[in-house]
Amino acid sequence: MAIDYSTTPKAGSGGGSSGVSLAREIGLIGLLWASMGSIIGSGWLFGAQKGLVAAGPAAIISWVVGGICILVLALVHAELGAMYPMSGGSARFPHYAFGGIAGAGFGWFSWLQAVTVAPIEVSAMILYLGHYDFAKSWLKSDQTLTTPGLIAAVIFMAILASINYLGVKALAATNSAMTWWKVGVPLATIFIVALLGGLHTSNFTAANGFNPDGLKGILLAIPASGIIFSYLGFEQADQLAGESKNPKRDIPLAVIGSIVLGLIIYISLQVVFLLALPGSAIGKTWDATGNGLYTAFTGPWAQLASLVGLGWLAAILYFDAVVSPAGTGLIYTAAGARVSYGLARNSYFHSIFSSLTPARVPWFGVLVSFIAGCVCFLPFPSWQSLVGLITSASVLMYAGAPLSFGAFRKRLPDTQRPYRLPGGEVFSPLAFIVASWIIMWTGWQTDVKLGVLIVIGCLLIFNREMSPEHMVWRAAAWLPVYLIGMGVITYYSAFSLRTNPGSTMGLWTSLVVCAVFAVAIYYWAINVALSSEVIQRMVDEVVVPEEEDLGLPAGH
Repeated sequence: MAIDYSTTPKAGSGGGSSGVSLAREIGLIGLLWASMGSIIGSGWLFGAQKGLVAAGPAAIISWVVGGICILVLALVHAELGAMYPMSGGSARFPHYAFGGIAGAGFGWFSWLQAVTVAPIEVSAMILYLGHYDFAKSWLKSDQTLTTPGLIAAVIFMAILASINYLGVKALAATNSAMTWWKVGVPLATIFIVALLGGLHTSNFTAANGFNPDGLKGILLAIPASGIIFSYLGFEQADQLAGESKNPKRDIPLAVIGSIVLGLIIYISLQVVFLLALPGSAIGKTWDATGNGLYTAFTGPWAQLASLVGLGWLAAILYFDAVVSPAGTGLIYTAAGARVSYGLARNSYFHSIFSSLTPARVPWFGVLVSFIAGCVCFLPFPSWQSLVGLITSASVLMYAGAPLSFGAFRKRLPDTQRPYRLPGGEVFSPLAFIVASWIIMWTGWQTDVKLGVLIVIGCLLIFNREMSPEHMVWRAAAWLPVYLIGMGVITYYSAFSLRTNPGSTMGLWTSLVVCAVFAVAIYYWAINVALSSEVIQRMVDEVVVPEEEDLGLPAGH
């Protein structure tokens, strides 16, 4: 029997709601494929090339480090997602731990990340479609969109939104079918290029060496070349938790399994791309530009396949360059709607965002995700122009999970945890340090743009009336200190990337200062979190009625 949200209290009060609940119809494979469908998107099409340009062959290390960083964050999400299976979960955990102020901030980061990934993927589709005559007029010489290209982008966004309106069953079925293809093509590409294209181990030391820029180059490549962006998406199982058949078993498996599979695939892609390059495509340095060099590839894997005599594979890859990004855009369109649904349930967004269609789809959230995605094409009309910004926003969203994890472990130590992360007391602050490092690695020029969007979000969200009980300033006092502090540290760090750097800290000093600051914020935050009674009551108002109505064991 479905729960009627119109009679169920909202955690955050205020306002009315929908007439029906989200349908719990997604199994383990659906959840795993939701996350994998997000991880294997446009990142695999461009990441290996961009990594090689940024760090040389040492980009392999960048993929390993980036994967470990995301895995640490994923482990924290796994416990939270199984503990409290709520739709849009990653956007809502900080609300229950720290109240409305912190919850609104992290909710905005989550929504911003979700609705801007789909236009990135559509941009990637159009970039590869530019290979065909019918789409050549869609792109300018600098690979940004023309007017016909903008029209095509809006049409693609509309198709993604339309599939979401069909309901969660149609979404899961469509995404599952696409994800089998999306995972199969990169794996097949790895083996075919390795076996038939030939591998040149001398490429490890070609150009200006294996690791031309040292540790700094390795770390800078993690956000700059789209490595973190490529790994984004494991949390989609969390976002769809409210529609999972068996969330307490399936969410940890889907979250952890997706990032492990993604790590294996992306590291293998980087190694094969590096070793398959003919010597004639490599310049004197790994970032050298010129005619015929791999740095000029606009469709890296397809052009590499053609270069090594695998034209038939190139044709498949040009087709996949539409399917893979489309699948990721599809699931992120769904995620944006589910995040806004969750934020409406917490009274940050208007209650209309929690209204559902007869197919139990948050229709207004899908519509707004479509509109916001289309708007992104105006100031950010290319794949490259959005990746760094969204990486930083995404990791900032992820930073809320370890803080919530620590608060729940401290305030609700006896609550049932279907999946309990071993060594969580160590992993949790480590995950927050990792998130802070990645934000710093993106550089000042990216973070200052993110700061502008944060200010816009505050003006939009805090204009709404929320229950005074949840506007607890003490519990969120650390948030503005953290945001400003990270801005200052990034500005003076070795990773600043300012045009006129001036005085900056050394590399190791930057890493240590950022880590110490993150640890201080972490323990400050969990020590001022809401009381056990308030957290439990807020969670019970949303989670427990859903579990009891579905016949699931209570989460505490």
